[in-house]
Amino acid sequence: MSSSQPQSQPQPNAHVSPLYINGQWVDGESQIENRNPSDVSDLVGVYTQASVAQVDEAIRAARQGGKAWSASGLEHRYGVLMAIGDELMARKAELGELLAREEGKTRAEGVGEVHRSAQFFHYYAAEVLRQIDERAESVRPGVEVDIRREPVGVVGVISPWNFPMATAVWKIAPALAFGNAVVFKPANLVPASAWALTEIISRQALPAGTFNLIMGPGASVGDALISSPEINALSFTGSLEVGRRVAAATAANLVKCQLEMGSKNALIVADDADLDLAVEAAFNGAYSGTGQKCTASSRLIVTAKVHDAFVAKLTQRLAEVKVGHALEEGVHFGPAADARQLESNLAWVDKAQRDGARLAFGGERLTRNTEGYFMAPTLLVDTTNAMPINREEVFGPIACVIQVADAEEAIDVLNDTHFGLTAGIITDSLKLASEFKARAETGCVMVNLATAGTDYHVPFGGRKASSFGPREQGRYAREFYTVVKTCYVKSGYVPRSDVES
Repeated sequence: MSSSQPQSQPQPNAHVSPLYINGQWVDGESQIENRNPSDVSDLVGVYTQASVAQVDEAIRAARQGGKAWSASGLEHRYGVLMAIGDELMARKAELGELLAREEGKTRAEGVGEVHRSAQFFHYYAAEVLRQIDERAESVRPGVEVDIRREPVGVVGVISPWNFPMATAVWKIAPALAFGNAVVFKPANLVPASAWALTEIISRQALPAGTFNLIMGPGASVGDALISSPEINALSFTGSLEVGRRVAAATAANLVKCQLEMGSKNALIVADDADLDLAVEAAFNGAYSGTGQKCTASSRLIVTAKVHDAFVAKLTQRLAEVKVGHALEEGVHFGPAADARQLESNLAWVDKAQRDGARLAFGGERLTRNTEGYFMAPTLLVDTTNAMPINREEVFGPIACVIQVADAEEAIDVLNDTHFGLTAGIITDSLKLASEFKARAETGCVMVNLATAGTDYHVPFGGRKASSFGPREQGRYAREFYTVVKTCYVKSGYVPRSDVES
């Protein structure tokens, strides 16, 4: 994921939203403005920036608060998580609009993200009551064995800007459900959603220090968190480049690490594909959320038999798109998240054309009634899998068509990447669908669906350079947020047959 644009200094006398450390709202060492990428004249808010010393303070608070939280009763924990989910659900229209203002996704997408965030809290509230341990027979007579899961301890959470609430929540909710304390650092581009979530959490019956919000740049605040030997686990979603630094920093302190990083997802359109279904899957997978999602299908691998018809239909579909202010009715896609992301997108389009790609649609910056970072959805054809635009994550409303001879070549091209998050295929063949599911070197596969769109109750994650560590979401989350303890107890009873032998 792209790094965020440096933000301007706040206006005088603006209200400043503080940090949350050890159960208290506190000031930091500086402030930044958060502006609407659909209309840069719209000031979303001013947010405090933590110092490195405050990162250490939050970690110490979490260590103390986590002890009380892990010892709290299951029904108490269940009630806290349910209450957070209930309030998110009740306020999804309000918070969805806030999210759209600060990140640029449409109002409907913002509301949907808050709704999904509420579902995560409700799901993990139920998981609190499903924490059932295991029992095993010992090989030694008179010895009982049980296997327990206990909280890992203090969990650092670093979330990205493209899903500023949902991605943070799918880390925070299981961390709290399994009895851990949290130190949360959101992406500095999108502090408003993180602050709103923290305000809701702050009003729940959590011991002081159980949950902490530290806002600030990754170069100082983020590095202090990932480099601390006092945390027990670190969950990060962001770019591959930063993910490698997180892995190195946590490894030095033997801190448990979970990484969700880059992707270069592909959607295969086979000879027998329903082309209307294929176009909608490509359209939703590649362009929804302005293409700013790790599951976006930026490579469209199309067999020669249907290539021309598919490109014509998708181009026609893109011509119907309305790009504009994220809160405007009827808008399909909002702006890029900031000026730097827009500049990167346009540079990629220019480079692809210099490398031999042909621009079939879009590719330009758009002017609207407000000053924002708008870009036309872009389709590039005549591309090869060796081109840089098909090797690196772009993170914009850009898709590239790669023509192949047949499904066999398509699967080979799909796997020819150092990423491996999601992959999809459009086909009516059960045989081909089964072969695709078996051969695709990705963590998630979709048949006759867009590559973007996953459920919250099943594991999520990738292979190769896309992910590292245990899977996120569903019951698999406990692998990261708990540690296993094997307990042996001598009962004192030894069967007579064993004594006589």
